[in-house]
Amino acid sequence: MSSRRKARKRALDVLYEADVRQAPITDVLEAYVERLPEPKPEQLDYTVALANGVAGQRDRVDELIASYAEGWTLDRMPVVDRNLARIAVYELMFRDEIDDAVAITEAVELAKALSTEDSPRFLNGVLGRIAEYTNR
Repeated sequence: MSSRRKARKRALDVLYEADVRQAPITDVLEAYVERLPEPKPEQLDYTVALANGVAGQRDRVDELIASYAEGWTLDRMPVVDRNLARIAVYELMFRDEIDDAVAITEAVELAKALSTEDSPRFLNGVLGRIAEYTNR
C-alpha cells in the first residue's frame, strides 16, 4: 500500500469513527493522533490535512455528493462509502496537486478492500460525475 493510500486509509478511519459516534471530526482526529505510537507514520501530515479538510469543507462536500449520487441520500450510503466519497471529493475540489484520476482510483481501490461488492462501481460513477462538474 502506498504511503498516500495509507494516509487516506487513516483519514477514513478518523472520518468513520466520527460519523458512527456522531462526534466532531477534529476531536476524533486529535484523539487518533494522540493514540499513535512513536515514531508517527510518515504520511501523518497528509492524514491530518485530509481529515481537517473534510471537516472544514463538509457542507460543500456533502452537498456535491448528495447532488451527484443519483437515487442515494448520504444517510442511505454505507458509512465507508460516504466517507471515502468525502475524502475523494475534498481532493477533487481542494487539493490541486492530486490528479482527479488518482483521487477517484484511490477511493475505488479502498472501497474494493473495505466495502460492499457494489461500492467500487458506485463510487467511480459518483466521483466521475463530480470530477466532470469541477473541471467545467
